Amino acid sequence: MLHHQTPIHFENYAEGELSILQNELSKMTLRLTEAADALTRDKKYLSDAMADISHQLRSPLTSIHLILSLLKEPDISPHRRMELLHELTQLLSRIDWLVESLLKMSKMDAGTAYLKHVPVSVSQLLEAASEPLLIPFELREQTFTIHQETGREQFTGDLSWSTEAVLNILKNCMEHTPAGGHIWVSCRENTIFTEIMIEDNGPGFSQSDLPHLFERFYKGENSSDQSVGIGLALARMIVSQQNGTLKAENRFEGGARFVLKFYK
Repeated sequence: MLHHQTPIHFENYAEGELSILQNELSKMTLRLTEAADALTRDKKYLSDAMADISHQLRSPLTSIHLILSLLKEPDISPHRRMELLHELTQLLSRIDWLVESLLKMSKMDAGTAYLKHVPVSVSQLLEAASEPLLIPFELREQTFTIHQETGREQFTGDLSWSTEAVLNILKNCMEHTPAGGHIWVSCRENTIFTEIMIEDNGPGFSQSDLPHLFERFYKGENSSDQSVGIGLALARMIVSQQNGTLKAENRFEGGARFVLKFYK
């Protein structure tokens, strides 16, 4: 194994203590081979992830350098200067969100993200997740409504991390719902799970996108130019860490539907 001489055959030792030793050595060599394969896969995954992160950061950084060069022009008008500063602020906010999300995903991958396991009120969760989007909803003339069967629904998990997951899903719905559209959330609880359903009346998902929506850095056919493809991936990772599931589907009436289930 040390000199990569695999496979190793022990067929000549079929009985007695040597047979037991052969069996144990076979197990050991199999585990070592699997570990080596896992390390190779992890190395490739890390390389691909670093390339994706580099690409995602390079685009806004290039735009920032361009804006800074334009701001240095001596004859730039005050109106144009304000436009460029506004665009620069948006790009910096995008980088800040991107880096923060990538760090959270890295914590999940490394197993260093310690989620609490305490009762979480769904009402409090939805209020915290939707609060940052209330003004964008209004600016887009989108209607946002919440319906709860009892108002006392809850599950065992982490409020802060769950807020991040629901916020990313709501943001995805907002970006893919046209002006004047409708986004609504409903929830229910039974003896097996607590369910949160987030829906919109936008264009929905193409059939080719559905199997890949939660893949890291995947961008669907209808994704915006600002999308980087990590919001939904992070949302599923967070939900999965809390004994939950997250799936996406098209509504029969048209539009998208996300279903979160937290099991008891």
